[in-house]
Amino acid sequence: MLVRERIEEVEKAVLSPRAAHVEDSRGRDKPEEPCSIRTDYQRDRDRIIHCKSFRRLKHKTHVFLAPEGDHYRTRLTHTMEVAQVSRTISRALALNEDLTEAIALGHDLGHTPFGHIGENALSSFLPHEFKHNVQSLRVVEVLEYGGKGLNLTWEVRDGILNHTGEELPATLEGQVVRLSDRIAYINSDIDDALRAGLLSLDDLPSGPIRALGGTSSQRIDALAHDTVENSEDSETIKMSPETWALMDALRDFLFENVYIGSIAKTEEDKAERVLKALAQYYIENPGELPDDYRPADKGELAVKVCDYVAGMTDRYALAKYNQFFLPRSWLVD
Repeated sequence: MLVRERIEEVEKAVLSPRAAHVEDSRGRDKPEEPCSIRTDYQRDRDRIIHCKSFRRLKHKTHVFLAPEGDHYRTRLTHTMEVAQVSRTISRALALNEDLTEAIALGHDLGHTPFGHIGENALSSFLPHEFKHNVQSLRVVEVLEYGGKGLNLTWEVRDGILNHTGEELPATLEGQVVRLSDRIAYINSDIDDALRAGLLSLDDLPSGPIRALGGTSSQRIDALAHDTVENSEDSETIKMSPETWALMDALRDFLFENVYIGSIAKTEEDKAERVLKALAQYYIENPGELPDDYRPADKGELAVKVCDYVAGMTDRYALAKYNQFFLPRSWLVD
């Protein structure tokens, strides 16, 4: 028996009947020979970790633009935290950890430089709203590997696309990632805001803090426990209404005190101008685009430009802005 086949047999014996067993996957758009030692979901996870878009996440803003300090979250560290929370919940519910991990690691591959502000900047160049979850799917289906895509399984792609938005993922594993994403970012953003001095412990809303815990780890633990307890006999992944309300109160607090109008957001107008200027430059100078992003016809120019700019790291976007728009004599050696 091949190692992969043994793993699939273990899944049958150990995982919940509600889990997405890899043997029942809808498969890939382009059929491939199975690996002898890894399941398809394990291969998907590995492809995501080894792709260029994943590596670039380490230099992309999560919430705080260009923070001074080594301990603020980046898009990569956020992704790893989502994967950790997701795997904990999936294991407790006897779901497929490999699928959960692959979705979690790929869910933010399409995020722009400078956080969500980049979505607003690029939306002005498209006939539709730029959404990072849709772009994450485009990254794995079209943009990676020189336009070939990663050829991931349907379940992983569904989870990446629907980790946010109106539609729930089709698998419980995808739903775990969707909820874990919120658990992770709410608590990490509180942690980073405290570190930055934007908030003090006394500023935090007393009700949710008293109920969920005074530290990030305590709150994550409480939210994960509640999710497991309320999802064991449910057709969906969910929290109790009371705990969801507490988490929502923390999210509302962050919107009011951190995400909108705080000193950490004062540079966002500049960041948006940088990305708009870059996109406009490439639309006017398509010959400057790398070969992989050259449009086949003029009708897809804006999409290709947004693909390229969205894939940039914060520092690469700033370097390109300096190159195109600042006189050389102004640049510091």
